Amino acid sequence: MPHEVTNVEHLGGHRLLLTFEGREHREIDVTTLTPFDGVLAPLADEAYFSQVRVNPEIGSIVWPNGVDLCPDVLYERSHAVGREPLTSIRT
Repeated sequence: MPHEVTNVEHLGGHRLLLTFEGREHREIDVTTLTPFDGVLAPLADEAYFSQVRVNPEIGSIVWPNGVDLCPDVLYERSHAVGREPLTSIRT
């Protein structure tokens, strides 16, 4: 079953809070996925890493240099969390 990312929040360091279709929230530390070398080298810089965005056309996250990560891998390697992303909280 394919998983699509609908929202992303940078949590600090190389951790992300991902929202998948169905409003399922999962957290991941991207350093556990791959070394930051080659085209991924810019992601080692936290300021650059924090520029992550969702590309709805591919259903995953991307960075300004065009690097994206497979949403199925993100889902499988992340763990469920029980909170709403900060961008969804209304006061």
